[in-house]
Amino acid sequence: MSGLVILSHGLESGPDATKVSALAAVAESLGWRTLRPDYRDLDARGLAAAAQPRLERLVAAIPPDERVLLAGSSFGAFISGLASRQRAVAGLFLLATPAELPGYARPFAMAERARAMLVHGWRDELCPVDAAIAIARGHGAELLLLDDDHRLSAHVDAIAAQFRLFLASF
Repeated sequence: MSGLVILSHGLESGPDATKVSALAAVAESLGWRTLRPDYRDLDARGLAAAAQPRLERLVAAIPPDERVLLAGSSFGAFISGLASRQRAVAGLFLLATPAELPGYARPFAMAERARAMLVHGWRDELCPVDAAIAIARGHGAELLLLDDDHRLSAHVDAIAAQFRLFLASF
């Protein structure tokens, strides 16, 4: 049984970004429907100002009567985690997750009941790897650390393969 995967892009990105597109292709190949909200209009306001409107847009997109997985990169990962605390989701697949957003009062958090996997770069220059390790430890989440920076662009194929395994476990 499949469901819906909602994929949220990062701040300086869009719904057709490389990683989001690769994850969408994997999900669709396994029979999942995908939705890629476009947050670029909100992101033009700046990081902190876009956080709450992004969160509201994502929460509104989560259907209450369907199995949903949230996937996101960076700002999209942060918002996906917060959304999982407002609506029931089966799982979270989060890339380069920030522990906090400058200027935004709420720290990262995610639902305890959802299965979660974090993928992070050892050399992430924006979101320290130690914070990602602490998030994973605190939530009992799986964690894949890669020799990459914040964009994880050298490992798109590896991330897609890991996402395939993650989806197959549902």
